[in-house]
Amino acid sequence: MNKKVIIYSTKTCPYCRLAKEFLKNNNIDFIDYDVGENREKLEEMIKKSGQIGVPVIDIEGEIIVGFDKERIKEILGI
Repeated sequence: MNKKVIIYSTKTCPYCRLAKEFLKNNNIDFIDYDVGENREKLEEMIKKSGQIGVPVIDIEGEIIVGFDKERIKEILGI
Protein backbone atom coordinates (compact mmCIF):
# COMPACT_ATOMS: atom_id res chain seq x y z
CA MET A 1 0.00 0.00 0.00
CA ASN A 2 1.35 3.39 -0.96
CA LYS A 3 1.13 5.83 1.90
CA LYS A 4 0.79 9.53 1.24
CA VAL A 5 4.11 11.20 2.07
CA ILE A 6 4.61 14.96 2.29
CA ILE A 7 7.96 16.55 3.03
CA TYR A 8 8.30 20.17 4.04
CA SER A 9 11.77 21.36 3.16
CA THR A 10 13.98 24.22 2.03
CA LYS A 11 16.53 24.35 -0.79
CA THR A 12 19.45 24.91 1.61
CA CYS A 13 18.68 22.16 4.15
CA PRO A 14 21.14 19.22 3.96
CA TYR A 15 18.86 16.90 5.99
CA CYS A 16 15.99 17.67 3.62
CA ARG A 17 18.15 16.54 0.71
CA LEU A 18 19.11 13.36 2.57
CA ALA A 19 15.47 12.61 3.40
CA LYS A 20 14.33 13.12 -0.20
CA GLU A 21 17.23 11.03 -1.50
CA PHE A 22 16.33 8.25 0.94
CA LEU A 23 12.68 8.28 -0.18
CA LYS A 24 13.66 8.27 -3.87
CA ASN A 25 16.13 5.41 -3.33
CA ASN A 26 13.33 3.39 -1.75
CA ASN A 27 10.87 4.23 -4.58
CA ILE A 28 8.60 6.18 -2.25
CA ASP A 29 6.53 8.84 -4.00
CA PHE A 30 6.29 12.08 -2.07
CA ILE A 31 5.05 15.64 -2.36
CA ASP A 32 7.74 18.22 -1.63
CA TYR A 33 6.79 21.66 -0.36
CA ASP A 34 9.50 24.32 -0.24
CA VAL A 35 8.54 26.25 2.89
CA GLY A 36 11.27 28.79 2.16
CA GLU A 37 9.18 30.00 -0.77
CA ASN A 38 5.63 28.95 0.15
CA ARG A 39 4.38 30.82 3.23
CA GLU A 40 1.04 28.96 3.22
CA LYS A 41 2.83 25.58 3.38
CA LEU A 42 5.18 26.93 6.08
CA GLU A 43 2.15 27.79 8.22
CA GLU A 44 0.63 24.37 7.48
CA MET A 45 3.89 22.69 8.56
CA ILE A 46 4.06 24.69 11.81
CA LYS A 47 0.41 23.88 12.56
CA LYS A 48 1.03 20.14 12.01
CA SER A 49 4.35 19.87 13.85
CA GLY A 50 4.69 22.85 16.17
CA GLN A 51 8.15 23.24 14.65
CA ILE A 52 9.83 25.77 12.40
CA GLY A 53 12.82 23.53 11.59
CA VAL A 54 12.94 21.36 8.48
CA PRO A 55 12.53 18.73 7.30
CA VAL A 56 9.10 17.88 8.60
CA ILE A 57 7.76 14.67 7.08
CA ASP A 58 4.07 13.80 7.17
CA ILE A 59 3.30 10.15 6.45
CA GLU A 60 -0.46 9.60 6.58
CA GLY A 61 -0.72 12.07 9.47
CA GLU A 62 2.31 10.69 11.36
CA ILE A 63 4.64 13.66 11.82
CA ILE A 64 8.41 13.20 11.85
CA VAL A 65 10.58 16.21 12.62
CA GLY A 66 14.05 15.90 11.14
CA PHE A 67 15.47 13.05 9.09
CA ASP A 68 14.74 10.07 11.35
CA LYS A 69 15.53 7.25 8.94
CA GLU A 70 14.53 4.47 11.35
CA ARG A 71 11.14 6.06 12.10
CA ILE A 72 10.49 6.61 8.37
CA LYS A 73 11.35 2.97 7.65
CA GLU A 74 9.10 1.82 10.49
CA ILE A 75 6.07 3.83 9.34
CA LEU A 76 6.55 2.90 5.67
CA GLY A 77 7.37 -0.74 6.40
CA ILE A 78 10.70 -0.74 4.54
